[in-house]
Amino acid sequence: MSCCSAEIGLDISLRRTGCSADELAIASRDLGNGLRQSVLSIPTMHCAACIGAVEAVLVDVPGVERARANLSLRRVTIDWRRHRETVPDLLGALASIGYQADLPTAEIDGEDKVLAGLVRALAVAGFCSMNIMLLSVSVWSGADGETRQTFHAISALLALPAVFYGGAGFYRSAWQALSHGRTNMDVPISVGILLTFALSLYDTITDAPHAYFEAATSLIFVLLIGRVLDHAMRRKARSAVAALTRLIPRGASVVQPDGRLGYVELGEIEAGMRLAIAAGERVPTDGVVEEGRSELDAALITGESLWRSVRAGDSARAGELNLANPFVLRATAAPADSTVAEMTRMIEAAENGRSRFRRLADRAASLYAPVVHSLAALAFVAWYLVTGNLHAALTVAVAVLIITCPCALGLAVPMVQVVLARRLFERGVMATDGSAFERLREINTVVFDKTGTLTSGTPRLANLAGIAPEALALAAALARNSSHPVAGAIAAAAISTQAPPAFADIREEAGVGLEGRLGGDLYRLGRSEWALSAQDTSATTVLSKNGEALALFRFGEDIRRGARDLVDTLKDRGLDVVLLSGDGPEAVERVAGAIGIADRRARLLPAEKVHAIKNLQAAGRRVLMIGDGINDAPALRAADASMAPASASDVGRSAADFVFLGNDLRVVTDVFDSVERAAGLVRQNFALAAFYNLASLPIALSGHVTPLIAALAMSSSSLSVVANALRLARTPGSNAAPLAAEASA
Repeated sequence: MSCCSAEIGLDISLRRTGCSADELAIASRDLGNGLRQSVLSIPTMHCAACIGAVEAVLVDVPGVERARANLSLRRVTIDWRRHRETVPDLLGALASIGYQADLPTAEIDGEDKVLAGLVRALAVAGFCSMNIMLLSVSVWSGADGETRQTFHAISALLALPAVFYGGAGFYRSAWQALSHGRTNMDVPISVGILLTFALSLYDTITDAPHAYFEAATSLIFVLLIGRVLDHAMRRKARSAVAALTRLIPRGASVVQPDGRLGYVELGEIEAGMRLAIAAGERVPTDGVVEEGRSELDAALITGESLWRSVRAGDSARAGELNLANPFVLRATAAPADSTVAEMTRMIEAAENGRSRFRRLADRAASLYAPVVHSLAALAFVAWYLVTGNLHAALTVAVAVLIITCPCALGLAVPMVQVVLARRLFERGVMATDGSAFERLREINTVVFDKTGTLTSGTPRLANLAGIAPEALALAAALARNSSHPVAGAIAAAAISTQAPPAFADIREEAGVGLEGRLGGDLYRLGRSEWALSAQDTSATTVLSKNGEALALFRFGEDIRRGARDLVDTLKDRGLDVVLLSGDGPEAVERVAGAIGIADRRARLLPAEKVHAIKNLQAAGRRVLMIGDGINDAPALRAADASMAPASASDVGRSAADFVFLGNDLRVVTDVFDSVERAAGLVRQNFALAAFYNLASLPIALSGHVTPLIAALAMSSSSLSVVANALRLARTPGSNAAPLAAEASA
């Protein structure tokens, strides 16, 4: 229920105090057939009730066809058409219910001021609450009247900063909702805190035997802990898109008609521009090579570890890294329509999806506040009419508000998630999204990427036994002069105690291979069509001497430990297994055959992987995606749950729900077992919390519970939930070996 103030993406718009209808239209994206899409940042959207209010008011605006709010990014995506030739008044509609919106900013880094403010409020509330609790112990122990009054007065002074500084965020949120005719979870929280403080202050002034300052300050402290953790999790959810965005250059060098170079910002690049791409730069947008030849690292897009050669007429995609020579690219798309921009949109679209937890939160937000308010109000009215005692009626109403605080229900799932996350970490798995535990239980299909997931991701010489040692020594001597992954695999395979051949005039030709002279002979190591006088398509890499083949090289990858065992275990549990890879068919067939995956598909781009997952989901399948590359990030987000190895790219790890630290894939089985056990504890916690509310509410309404006892009862119910969740830590693990030690070794 916290917020994320920074916006991320490939937007070039800057945040202002507001934007006009024309600016909104210009910044929107054309979806075709007159339909446009706008993204607006809403900094004050912070809970499930906010989502419902934002989406409801927007879909009522003439011309709006769809609105979907994203709480992680604190923004809303709107599909709209012009209504009577005018742009729908989206900002005005949001302002009418108290939300100030604007175009997203391009800034993705910098200090998180919201988190800093929450931490400061937490520190103040914690300090005050702990000290008030210490003073309360003396009062509960039977302090005399004068000492009790002194302690109550000190507690009142300590409670002031906790209540009015630590709780300020709750009051602002509650007032914003009430002033626009809405309610949210912060309304009963604010009412309970302020009434408890006011009643305690009154009892202190009138020398009553008890005051309840610790109840108000402790409630603020506990709630702020939850909001700090929630905010940190939501900030983490943004990092996948942020990391992907950082891989795109801020601008590019444009070749002018007179041949001179001029620099333009990323947002100024248009289709048809001629861009100069220097060695070491990433391609800023999709295009076609017009001049030059080079090698591109396409791992960002395809996931393949092998580089690819490009020359005039070949395509290059945004995000690919130029490794060798400069070339001229004619842009075929603006950056906002490039491959990486589409990957970013796919990640964000997946984040906008609704899970069962989200739907439950929506329903709880719409029911909890009015029910609690109604019960407290009825208790106050009834007791005042019966007794005529304002203090007694107010005491009962406050007790009802406190005792019905859904802390135990709120902890039922998060506490199990915390213990489960700790347990999995000890087994070598990090959980990055607590909601994924529930989604993982529904999985019936597991989709794997190949390179870096089922395999090591590093090329390995596969036909070493068939290569003569002399030829291998010659090839390795040439290969050591290149940083190409294939050259590295050849050099690593050569083990010799003799001095390497001393080649002269060694030269690397980008995209084709290496050549050098030895004793008057010309040796070449590289593509067969370049190295051989006669064409030979039986291998992509050869060593030749004066145009005659000396050795053919084929490459493969080591299969990750436990891959076959994991696939067999998943099949035994009735799960379907699919392999989706950006690699070539030959490599995919080799790995899939070795580990027993029948359903395998090769040469898939990121969008095609997402499409394949969407098709599985449309057929009723619940999909777990296990992948590692930047190119897998959209698929990881699109799946119902996702995992990545620690060796994955930053974007891949950020997009995944789970990251396993070791090299043994069998740990995935332990995740399934632990999640199933955790689900049982969640059900038990819900039962405990429900029993507490059903048993305590009638007692509170009958007037037999003071606010202090209500606070203690609320804490006891929370402690019972916590204690039950801790039982998960004592659950024996599966047969998979613990990996935490291996990961840290």
